[in-house]
Amino acid sequence: MEILILSVVIAVVVLGAAGWFVVGSRRRGSVAPPPPRTPVEPSVGEDAQPLPEPPRRGVDTLDLPEAEAPPEAPTVPDTVEEAPPALEVPEPTAGRLVRLRARLARSQTSLGKGLLALLSRDNLDEDTWEEIEDTLLTADVGVAPTQELVERLRTRVKVLGTRTPAELRALLHEELLALIGTDYDRSLKTTKTADGSPGVLMVVGVNGTGKTTTTGKLARVLVADGHTVVLGAADTFRAAAADQLQTWGERVGARTVRGPEGGDPASVAFDAVKEGIAEGVDTVLIDTAGRLHTKTGLMDELGKVKRVVEKHGPLDEVLLVLDATTGQNGLVQARVFAEVVSITGIVLTKLDGTAKGGIVVAVQRELGVPVKLVGLGEGPDDLAPFEPAAFVDALIGD
Repeated sequence: MEILILSVVIAVVVLGAAGWFVVGSRRRGSVAPPPPRTPVEPSVGEDAQPLPEPPRRGVDTLDLPEAEAPPEAPTVPDTVEEAPPALEVPEPTAGRLVRLRARLARSQTSLGKGLLALLSRDNLDEDTWEEIEDTLLTADVGVAPTQELVERLRTRVKVLGTRTPAELRALLHEELLALIGTDYDRSLKTTKTADGSPGVLMVVGVNGTGKTTTTGKLARVLVADGHTVVLGAADTFRAAAADQLQTWGERVGARTVRGPEGGDPASVAFDAVKEGIAEGVDTVLIDTAGRLHTKTGLMDELGKVKRVVEKHGPLDEVLLVLDATTGQNGLVQARVFAEVVSITGIVLTKLDGTAKGGIVVAVQRELGVPVKLVGLGEGPDDLAPFEPAAFVDALIGD
């Protein structure tokens, strides 16, 4: 038994020693791992190859699209010749008031129709005749002309006995025509004188009457009648007056003589007549400043313009422009202008609006000069020679 145990112990010891020997032999035969390598800097000798640099991404190396060349500017010639504007051909003046009759009738029929209605009453008593007087006075006919017309109507209605509508219309037409007057010379003196000098017209009036516009329209009237015209822009106080007048002239081929803003109006008027004589035109048309009739100094200057113009020769026409809508107030203006310059004719503007037709009678009676032109609208050819018969037709209607 003891021998068996001893044998087992010896065997275990032998086996343990053998195992130890085998493990030790494996350890001695294994290769140790190489130590870690330290990175070596590249040499900088002659044979060394430099490392390639990474590409630089800057503005210089970006692949930008090529910029397009700016378009070439069109070649502009040194001088550009503009074609002159085509001249306008004004409407003929003959019968112009008849063509514009509808515009005149719109604002004037209250006078004619009112009188016809009153005269058609069965009983023409005193109250009716007073209403007829009131109708005429309201139409700005004036006191004295109204009294004359009423007396003539009363006499003729009494003599006639019968008063049919046709008879009354003919009666009223005849009496109104006589009141307005058919014996006035309403022509414009625009022709050359015996020595070949042009006819000279001066246009006067207060501010706001449409004087410069009327002067431009009058140039169209003269051109339509076959006259050659030079315009004188003697309204140097209003900045836009000369430009406005020049525009009117250019439309019909009339040259405008003008001076510096604020310059001497008499000098401009003198030069305009001088140029008209040199060019051999038929008519010189002078626009003056729209002077307030209460300014004595300005009115004196208007007289100076007239005297300077007359150094070339007589002044053929002085036309006073009145706003027909001012009614009797326009007569005050007319009186003052008549004292400064010798008025030869009246131009009534805005007669197509709220104007009262009786002002034609009143202003003629006040000044003793005829209405020669009437403005019946804003159009360039809405200035018409005054024709009494056509005017009365518009007053009383068909």
